[in-house]
Amino acid sequence: MSKPTVDPTSNSKTGPAVPVNFLRPIIQADLDSGKHTQIVTRFPPEPNGYLHIGHAKSICVNFGLAQEFGGVTHLRFDDTNPAKEDQEYIDAIESDVKWLGFEWSGEVRYASQYFDQLHDWAVELIKAGKAYVDDLSPEQAKEYRGTLTEPGKNSPFRDRSVEENLDWFARMRAGEFPDGARVLRAKIDMASPNMNLRDPIMYRIRHAHHHQTGDKWCIYPNYDFTHGQSDAIEGITHSICTLEFESHRPLYEWFLENLPVPAKPRQYEFSRLNLNYTITSKRKLKQLVDEKHVFGWDDPRMSTLSGFRRRGYTPKSIRNFCEMVGTNRSDGVVDFGMLEFSIRDDLDHSAPRAMCVLRPLKVVITNYPEGQVENLELPCHPKEDMGMRVLPFAREIYIDREDFMEEPPKGYKRLEPNGEVRLRGSYVIRADEAIKDAEGNIVELRCSYDPETLGKNPEGRKVKGVVHWVPAAASVECEVRLYDRLFRSANPEKAEDSASFLDNINPDSLQVLTGCRAEPSLGNAQPEDRFQFEREGYFCADIKDSKPGAPVFNRTVTLRDSWGQ
Repeated sequence: MSKPTVDPTSNSKTGPAVPVNFLRPIIQADLDSGKHTQIVTRFPPEPNGYLHIGHAKSICVNFGLAQEFGGVTHLRFDDTNPAKEDQEYIDAIESDVKWLGFEWSGEVRYASQYFDQLHDWAVELIKAGKAYVDDLSPEQAKEYRGTLTEPGKNSPFRDRSVEENLDWFARMRAGEFPDGARVLRAKIDMASPNMNLRDPIMYRIRHAHHHQTGDKWCIYPNYDFTHGQSDAIEGITHSICTLEFESHRPLYEWFLENLPVPAKPRQYEFSRLNLNYTITSKRKLKQLVDEKHVFGWDDPRMSTLSGFRRRGYTPKSIRNFCEMVGTNRSDGVVDFGMLEFSIRDDLDHSAPRAMCVLRPLKVVITNYPEGQVENLELPCHPKEDMGMRVLPFAREIYIDREDFMEEPPKGYKRLEPNGEVRLRGSYVIRADEAIKDAEGNIVELRCSYDPETLGKNPEGRKVKGVVHWVPAAASVECEVRLYDRLFRSANPEKAEDSASFLDNINPDSLQVLTGCRAEPSLGNAQPEDRFQFEREGYFCADIKDSKPGAPVFNRTVTLRDSWGQ
């Protein structure tokens, strides 16, 4: 498991080590020197899928630093590819950012708001002889581009006159040509060792309806041309992105230097969040959804923020996890167990306790008076002040089927023939008889209770085990979904025994249990209410399917790390 990086300058005598964020001293120095009077960051997702756990780190870095230094953060959609974008994704992204606990400055922004200005700047580059319309096919362009060890060669269309390029570009915008027929390229250096500077594409022809601009445009700017200029228009001071964009920074700066932009932001790169047992490629996440390997983008097994939310993860646990991981420039893989630790730590303090029997086995307490009911009071939390809950105790109860064995192994500390256990918060009972059906399956236990054991140990004997239970009549029937990791391999994309990441899907990632019985207090659980089911794990009432009186609970995480054993 990867350990979180910490600031080596922190003093253990004055407080806990602070996770590394190499951007903090940079921002502080910029403020101290007067280079900037206010920090402005941005989070610029593409609206072509739902946000995943990797995006959470970027959100926390951008919004978190701005908050820490009294600045602001923009939410700007990089909507330059309408063929893959959808309003559903926009709505989901906005919801996820708010759910994590962050607010952006002003209205939501779109790169498409700047299409007119970007077009005018493209024309300026053409007039300055720094951009040209290229007729090479995609295959030819790839051949001309060269390789990492061999320089590219100039396109035969590179030396067109300014007048020709202006005419061709105007005709591209007018819709005279089909998709892919021509592109607009920056004229930089086809021999550059940096592949991104080998006359990069600025505009492509795409006859596609845009969710913001409608049918106004049939040419759309590429990310590299759009991004830096959008930052400049918005006055972004620190353009923070992941390390794969480090080689793009010279191009980011080339456009800023060659255009009359109102500001010149600086790009900084940090390592992306790589989490084992997960997939964070939006293309592959979409494949999981489209091919119905999962039940949607918000399936609780997905690495999307919507999935983690539906599974029961809290915003605090995600934020704390991102802080523990740290912000540095060193790529590595973080163990999923660290994320599970974060949610366990949060829910241990914040989740009330409750009892739910996942595999009910009826128990009849033969010496308990028929018709009698005792309302037992149990604390909602063993340490936190969350009040009390009432649990009716009667002649008929349910325990979990796994808490009784006729021939138990050595060291077994639950119920066995003629053995005793304590019911959580209640009495000690003894198993007297197991009732079986025609196939030999145990369908009911006949037990007796010791009326002198409520809140105290029995006289002269030691009871080793404690099991959870619910009253038969007053309990609530519910559905429980036991979620586990979606993939069997720590690296689903590169497992040796798999041709595809799909081969690594864990067939036991979801088990649906119906007919479970929950204590009465759970009957009114509201969507996203979280609980610790004693002895079972942490659970959350499902956002979509859970209803008062008919709850559906998703397992968020087990009480202990079973994968690390």
